[in-house]
Amino acid sequence: MNAFYNPEGVGNVLLVQFIASKPNSIEATTLNDVTYLKDAETGELAGLNLFNASEYVDITANGQVEVTEKLVAELREALKKNDVAIEFNVDFSPKFVVGHVVTKEKHPNADKLSVCTVDVGNDTLQIVCGAPNVEAGQKVVVAKVGAVMPSGMVIRDAELRGIPSSGMICSAKELSLPNAPEAKGILVLSETAIPGEPFTNI
Repeated sequence: MNAFYNPEGVGNVLLVQFIASKPNSIEATTLNDVTYLKDAETGELAGLNLFNASEYVDITANGQVEVTEKLVAELREALKKNDVAIEFNVDFSPKFVVGHVVTKEKHPNADKLSVCTVDVGNDTLQIVCGAPNVEAGQKVVVAKVGAVMPSGMVIRDAELRGIPSSGMICSAKELSLPNAPEAKGILVLSETAIPGEPFTNI
């Protein structure tokens, strides 16, 4: 789940995204101050807009909103007050984590891409990476599917030149870290970094 609030640009509306993928078609239903969106093909809850948001949730952010247990509880109460009977689950696990590049292979269909297997603690991900400095054995920062980059881009499952990719190995520039180098290349962490631990310097 990702949440966004921009009162100057959008108005007093909390925008909530439940899935990282983009449905081919959407069904929208409005009840009072809530419009919820479902994937028309699967029926999966894709997102919702909560109008007059400040009347329901304690919110001061401008842009991405931190998803906390308090926010989720307020959102569920807002749905109840608006007679909206929808259920959703929230993954509170960190979306930016330390990864360990276990293997790196040349992409079969692209000279400048590599196919990496990356240990992120409780899972191993296949990530296609275009960085020239990625190597097996490195500790790196991984943006998992569902992560929102500082640029506002949402990380989604993708297929790059025919190879599935789940997540992104990040550069310092992509993470908007201070004094990030302009040259292309991922951020390589200390060898002591632990796969699966949250990366919190963003």
